[in-house]
Amino acid sequence: MDSAVGPHFSGLRLDSRRLSSSSLPSPPHSNGNGAPKGLPSPTAGGGRQPFVIGVSGGTASGKTTVCDMIIQQLHDHRVVLVNQDSFYRGLTEEQSEHVQDYNFDHPDAFDTDQLLECMGKLKSGQPVNIPIYDFKNHRRCSESFRKVNASDVIILEGILVFHDQRVRDLMDMKIFVDTDADIRLARRIRRDTVERGRDVASVLEQYGRFVKPAFDDFVLPSKKYADVIIPKGGDNHVAIDLIVQHIRTKLGQHDLCKIYPNVFVVHTTFQIRGMHTLIRDSNITTPDFVFYSDRLIRLVVEHGLGHLPFTEKQVVTPTGSVYMGVDFCKKLCGVSIVRSGESMENALRACCKGIKIGKILIHRVGDNGQQLIYHKLPMDIAERHVLLLDPVLGTGNSANQAIELLIRKGVPEDRIIFLNLISAPEGVHCVCKRFPRLKMVTSEIDGGLNEEYRVIPGLGEYGDRYFGTD
Repeated sequence: MDSAVGPHFSGLRLDSRRLSSSSLPSPPHSNGNGAPKGLPSPTAGGGRQPFVIGVSGGTASGKTTVCDMIIQQLHDHRVVLVNQDSFYRGLTEEQSEHVQDYNFDHPDAFDTDQLLECMGKLKSGQPVNIPIYDFKNHRRCSESFRKVNASDVIILEGILVFHDQRVRDLMDMKIFVDTDADIRLARRIRRDTVERGRDVASVLEQYGRFVKPAFDDFVLPSKKYADVIIPKGGDNHVAIDLIVQHIRTKLGQHDLCKIYPNVFVVHTTFQIRGMHTLIRDSNITTPDFVFYSDRLIRLVVEHGLGHLPFTEKQVVTPTGSVYMGVDFCKKLCGVSIVRSGESMENALRACCKGIKIGKILIHRVGDNGQQLIYHKLPMDIAERHVLLLDPVLGTGNSANQAIELLIRKGVPEDRIIFLNLISAPEGVHCVCKRFPRLKMVTSEIDGGLNEEYRVIPGLGEYGDRYFGTD
């Protein structure tokens, strides 16, 4: 089967897998598909569930224009457009002979069950083949499909996408495009004569017999389900800008960030996803692993520094102008959890000239849960803000030990910022439930832990890979 038309892609996604809120320092168990028990199965692409947007409105109201504008603005995310028109039922020979009497604007004209099946697969991260409908012959192209891959955002567009509750329940956001009836009729005449090979008389007859009554009976009543109504369609740039801003907020917010407001995930771009792809590849060379890890760590450190307090400061520029800026936090130090955390020290030193860095070593003794802790910390650490460094957050047990030590040394909990590259949800729960005032910054939250307490998909033994001892 041929892939006739490629999907509309513009970037990444990362809305969200629904996570268990149970306390998770206890051993996870497999649920049979590799995901920890208590957590849903990862999507096929290893990411979170996509954000689904429904766009409805009358015929030729500008729905496709609105969708295209949203796609263009979400250029740094992967976005796919699915048209309800692709799921028209093919006409039989008998129906084709009386096509002028067939109501294409009635809900029964669409194969909603197949639409639901395709949308279900896309939401779970699986690629699907979308049928291609021939509007001139009123049949589906039997040997051609449009292949659509997993994405961050799915836009489902069509006149009746709000009619069926099962379809509405798939949507995270519902948009209704509201356009004057005369404008819609003029657009429909132009579209159907130019793109679909019909004459003006047949377009007008169909509009009067089917399109207008169906709009009044099915489309207009579904307007009440919309979260957002856009007057003037694609000409309403203000409304579309606000919608895109809301979508970006949702895409950048992991479910755990909603549970724990002090958890921050670095905004994902293709550059960041590309670097994660490289360091997670088991075949990457050690020099390349170090290079791209350092780039990611630098981003995490800079993001973490942004959560420190600041004071306003006024300076005079070389042009003699006054610039009102801010002054960095002076009382700051880093603490690395040996040994993986030491890989983050260079990035911290590059960002904070002359910063003091302490070390904590946590070593498990036997199988009785006892741990030996070695530490070397700045003498005045209680007076400083602390950036705690550990690239991988797994169960959270070691992190908790380190945080407890810092608190015993007099560091207030709300002055600790925990920085890591990747985090398991179990570790996030473990740390944030115990220390709710601590801030945590990570570049990605992975799917979970396997039976061996390894982060999945993860990136293996980070310290060994970084220092070349694997």
